[in-house]
Amino acid sequence: MKKIDLNMPEVAVREIRLGSITEFHGNAETLVKNSCRGKMCDKGRSFSQCLDCSISKATCMVALIQDAAVICHGPVGCASCLHEFAFTYRVNAPLRNVANPTQRRIFSTNISEEDTVYGGTEKLAAAIRQVYKRTQANVIFVLSTCATGIIGDDIESVVDDAEAELGIPVVAIFCEGFRSTVWTSGFDAGYHGIARKLIKPAREHKKDMINVINFWGSDIFSEWLAVFGAKPNYITPYSTVEILSHSSEAIATIQACQTLGSYLGAALEQEFGVTEIKTPPPYGIAQTDRWFRELGRLLGKEKEAEQLIAEKKAVYLPKIEQIRTKLRGKTAYVTAGAAHGHALLSVLRELGLRAVGAAIFHHDPIYDSNTEVSDGLAQSIRDYGDVPNYDVCDKQEFELVNMLNHLHPDVLLARHGGMTLWGAKFGIPSLLIGDEHFSMGYEGIVKYGERLIEVMENDEFVKNLAQHSINPYTKWWLKQPPYKFLKGGEGCQR
Repeated sequence: MKKIDLNMPEVAVREIRLGSITEFHGNAETLVKNSCRGKMCDKGRSFSQCLDCSISKATCMVALIQDAAVICHGPVGCASCLHEFAFTYRVNAPLRNVANPTQRRIFSTNISEEDTVYGGTEKLAAAIRQVYKRTQANVIFVLSTCATGIIGDDIESVVDDAEAELGIPVVAIFCEGFRSTVWTSGFDAGYHGIARKLIKPAREHKKDMINVINFWGSDIFSEWLAVFGAKPNYITPYSTVEILSHSSEAIATIQACQTLGSYLGAALEQEFGVTEIKTPPPYGIAQTDRWFRELGRLLGKEKEAEQLIAEKKAVYLPKIEQIRTKLRGKTAYVTAGAAHGHALLSVLRELGLRAVGAAIFHHDPIYDSNTEVSDGLAQSIRDYGDVPNYDVCDKQEFELVNMLNHLHPDVLLARHGGMTLWGAKFGIPSLLIGDEHFSMGYEGIVKYGERLIEVMENDEFVKNLAQHSINPYTKWWLKQPPYKFLKGGEGCQR
């Protein structure tokens, strides 16, 4: 297992820790074979349109803790996108049965040009005191930004002094945008802070408690785990400091997305003795079978797992086959983050669609569990075959637009907001579902299939939009190879 050092205030970024890459074009099978053998390199682009920032991913994990407050230590502009998590928290609370969701408490130290010369630590210390006075939060997270990272503010000393003064955890999260080219390193930074300061050593390991690392998806795990006599402990959206402190007492940890939970799952196993279920999440029939069997094996309830699998298949396999008859032969393109993108590829091919390509935001050759068992892309290839036109790109929309123009699939599947727009502009029916649990399990395949049919049959809007919308990209670019700006062209080997 990769060494996770919770004594260090900063987490090692994914490029260093996992060898993650953000640039590749070719077949998915080539990517898997070369990256797992250490032959893949991150070659870069000669042109880049945009880049997401790690700070939003760190905020995603810590701002949604019910009794937390967050301070963005930097210019106010760095906090300008963080208000979206107040909306996310409010609208998704019903999915997790959270009554009366409270307003998120997100602040900025708003450092000025003068502060970048003389330092912003005094302003940060004052902000922590003021935020605690106004919110009485049970934990305060301080997020670093590029500006404070460049000037070298000693954030760790400030939060340690504040913690001693206020008597609550005050946690530094080092997530400057320039720290990593893989913006999902922000997830790791957030979870590193949580593991360092909030999770306490276990008093006992409860056989009926299983950690679930996820975003804000609906509560499907309560029903599934009840069959095994267990219940989910969701981390971190809608959790509290108290709940997080006892997550070390769980018997196991499962993940809805390895991109999200790789680091915390490994940290809980290494530092607190909580077994991580390393098999990828249950997307597609074959993987759902494996996932339930692994859960049953770990809990010593293999019989219950087989019974659950048999009962679910008896109900849902006939429905899945009916959906396949309507979707078989249709083509699809996927754009999403790494692990969930792999999951969507499995689900759509389970439903009989043909994957003509994918734009996946980064690639981890191996996760923090340091085992190939966790490789969802490799498993999807073994179950359903290769994926052509597999593009690893950190949300470079110009590449996505180019691909859609060349391939023109029957449907576009997306995970992140703002991506389905491009499919619609080409008249391609496009589907975005924010609930990452929606397509999980046998029932999830049915639900996702029904939504796909609905989207593809009701395509009048996107057809009209295509006739009246203006594409901002030039005709020259749409005729170029999608990977034109990748240094070295297609593929990359040492």
